[in-house]
Amino acid sequence: MRVVDGGRHRLFLDACQERYKIHLAGIDAPERKQPFGKKSKDYLSALVASKDVEVDWSKRDRYGRIVGKVIFEGQDVDLAMVRAGYAWWYRKYAGEQNAGDRVLYEEAEDQAKTDRRGLWANPHPVPPWEWRRKKRASR
Repeated sequence: MRVVDGGRHRLFLDACQERYKIHLAGIDAPERKQPFGKKSKDYLSALVASKDVEVDWSKRDRYGRIVGKVIFEGQDVDLAMVRAGYAWWYRKYAGEQNAGDRVLYEEAEDQAKTDRRGLWANPHPVPPWEWRRKKRASR
């Protein structure tokens, strides 16, 4: 598995020789050029790069990427990103999560903020969806 940034990665399945682009469900991570973008990517790489993972998914996004929860050795990698402070819980898509995950992700983000972990060390972190919108508007 190759990590593109903290919210996306490419999965290569040796058995069928196919490549898939995966977007982590329920979260949005800093873009590469955003503060904490590299740290978010590095953290995700440490969790999944070159490892066999499972992807629990049921949809593709408008770019054709699989949107799913990545699981490594029983651990929800998407949730781990939020807990570590390297991703936001993406409330816009909370309705696509089960009730238990919504509670876990919200609690994880609240605790990361309280502890000032990762991107929450910045007093005014800019969510990636706002950063992308501003970038598009400046073109």
